[in-house]
Amino acid sequence: MGRLESNLPETCQFNPLDPEEFRKQAHEMVDFIADYYQKVETYPVLSQVQPGYLRNTLPEKAPYLPESLETILKDVQNQIIPGMTHWLSPNFFAFFPCTVSTAAFLGEMLCTCFNSVGFNWLASPASTELEMTVLDWLANMLKLPKSFMFQGTGGGVIQNTTSEAMLVTLIAARDKALAAVGFHNMHKLVVYASDQTHSTFAKVSKLAGICPRNIRLIPTTLDSGFSLSPLKLRTAVEADVASGLLPLYLCLNLGTTSTTAVDSIGPLADVAKEHGLWVHVDAAYAGSACICPEFRHHLDGLERVDSLSLSPHKWLLSFLDCCCLWLQNPSLVVKALSTNPEYLRNKQSESDSVVDFKDWQVGTGRRFKSLRLWLIFRSYGIANLQSHIRSDIRMAKMFEGFVKSDPRFEILVPREFGLVCFRLKPDEDIGSDYTEMLNRKLLEWVNSTGRVYMTHTKVGGVYILRFAVGATLTEERHVVAAWKLIKEGADALLTCFDL
Repeated sequence: MGRLESNLPETCQFNPLDPEEFRKQAHEMVDFIADYYQKVETYPVLSQVQPGYLRNTLPEKAPYLPESLETILKDVQNQIIPGMTHWLSPNFFAFFPCTVSTAAFLGEMLCTCFNSVGFNWLASPASTELEMTVLDWLANMLKLPKSFMFQGTGGGVIQNTTSEAMLVTLIAARDKALAAVGFHNMHKLVVYASDQTHSTFAKVSKLAGICPRNIRLIPTTLDSGFSLSPLKLRTAVEADVASGLLPLYLCLNLGTTSTTAVDSIGPLADVAKEHGLWVHVDAAYAGSACICPEFRHHLDGLERVDSLSLSPHKWLLSFLDCCCLWLQNPSLVVKALSTNPEYLRNKQSESDSVVDFKDWQVGTGRRFKSLRLWLIFRSYGIANLQSHIRSDIRMAKMFEGFVKSDPRFEILVPREFGLVCFRLKPDEDIGSDYTEMLNRKLLEWVNSTGRVYMTHTKVGGVYILRFAVGATLTEERHVVAAWKLIKEGADALLTCFDL
């Protein structure tokens, strides 16, 4: 043992959080991040590297001796950034945006600084009560019924993602139903959504124990804007009841991933409530637009549903990850998910005078994420947040106008928010397979340039190009440049195929 120790280098005592060293390195890191934001537009939006590029470059083992931050940041610049798909690029028009802001960044710095693990009230009273406050603030901005607020009889909680919001509500609905009919009837439970609902719905349904054959994804059509039909829902539910099954849960959409389709909450909730279904509204993307009065009507009928979730990281400048979930009856979730080990017992929790958010989520530990929303709401105010959303929609409308002005292209689905669904269709006489091939090649060509990144979808058997406006740094000039690039690709493609 003595011989082994003699081979070790002499080092001073290790202090991983020396205040002066922290101050120095924090300044260096902030400068690096600010430079990245300033230069992000110059990088290829979609990473151009090949699989294995990084693993083949990095050493097989971690360093035994420390390396300087300067050395590490050089490797970030030279090795990490080339392998990034830059979601913060102003030329990112794929999927949906993950928005950021100075206020949210500062809130995240505070969250990381405190490293609070606020699983119950006593573990971090400020964390719990600030979360309750900002969730009520946002609920008021959305004009939610008081029954969804701590100010009323409900309440809200910050989950990580929509998947977790769906999962905890589905578990609560499941346990409530089985308490009435017996747990031996688990195999009879049925859940419902449209075929445009995010794929995570089927995943969380299986995680909650729903038999895969009892997951109903009801077909939608272009004629209805890909929204769920109350008549089709009623038909599906009544058929299951007639077969001896037990309808359990309905997931509605406010802004689907493919086309931002919106389900009509009131009529669908009326059908669901006739059969005792739990109704959840997934408003992950488009729900944020409802802070603007001109979009609030999409939440009409919300008093008839049990839960609602939306993700401020998609459109309210909050950084990933942040999903707000509101419940009319939080006690059902708490009953399904609560844990009470001896080491967490305390008089405040046992008096039922406080909220313990560990019982509103899958895990126990939780970060102080409400700081982000608190700084956003206070730093920008409702007026600037509304202006931000309206600006994105205005740019999407501008792009929609570009598409409509070129007879070689067509809009497939009416635009409602910041997403434009379109395709190249130069000739009515060419077949659907040929049209799809042209659009696949156009998308490949555009993305291969590194100057713009878009994605596609397929609905109703039709291949569609998606142009999603909303990256925080995007300006009108980026939308104009993107359209010029798309037209350039179309020109080259149609010339190549002699169309």
